[in-house]
Amino acid sequence: MGTTDADVTARIARGEKLADASEASAGYRAELMRVLAVFVDSELAGTAGLVPFINSAPGLRERATAARIVAEKFDHAQTVLEIMAPFGINPTLYVRAHCWASRLDRDLDLGSRRVGGDKRLNVFHAPLEGWLDAVTMNMLMGTAVSVQLGELADCSFRPLCAVMGDIAAREAAHAAAGETGIAQAIARGRTTAASQVAVDYWYPRVAHTFGRVDSLHFERYRQFGLRRHTNAELLNRWVAGINPRLTALGLTAPPIPS
Repeated sequence: MGTTDADVTARIARGEKLADASEASAGYRAELMRVLAVFVDSELAGTAGLVPFINSAPGLRERATAARIVAEKFDHAQTVLEIMAPFGINPTLYVRAHCWASRLDRDLDLGSRRVGGDKRLNVFHAPLEGWLDAVTMNMLMGTAVSVQLGELADCSFRPLCAVMGDIAAREAAHAAAGETGIAQAIARGRTTAASQVAVDYWYPRVAHTFGRVDSLHFERYRQFGLRRHTNAELLNRWVAGINPRLTALGLTAPPIPS
């Protein structure tokens, strides 16, 4: 008889971590793969959306920073795909499985509803519109990702713990680069008007990436040691971090969508 979900949850309740794929039960494997696929697909879709705007950056330093962010996100995706490989995932075939550059209509508000196809977060279905739009999205979403990945830096799967701390730190750095880009745009234009429009668009969409505050799936993640904090707690952590930074830029955070 193989490892059961009860075996795994009992180990996790004792504070143990799983060392490799051979120790995972079917249920644990399914939930872990779900979490990792959302991350990988979002990184691939995010880079595909940013690439066309690298040459829209106002200077060579900004273009180099944007290119570095793209390279690091590709590296994040590769790193996590290698963790998924022992579970039967072929990284090369996985990357070819979807059109990561595909986007939906910008005016479509998906909220937290799932869309078919790949497992990217809904925010990555919306197209970017220029450099300022890109750096604004990068600041807001990069901050959200660093909060969300903090959950995985001390999760129950040891190979994931080993890489997620560094990935979360780089995502926070990406957010800081976006913040710098917004500040520079405001200084050049001597107005916050265009930046505020971008914030008003992306802020609620990024807020939705934290999922429903009444999610029924959280308890299963918690039992498997893949989550510690609820969607509402993570959302509040993001708001507490991002809102003062927007205020410092002279921008106003929109209301959190219901």
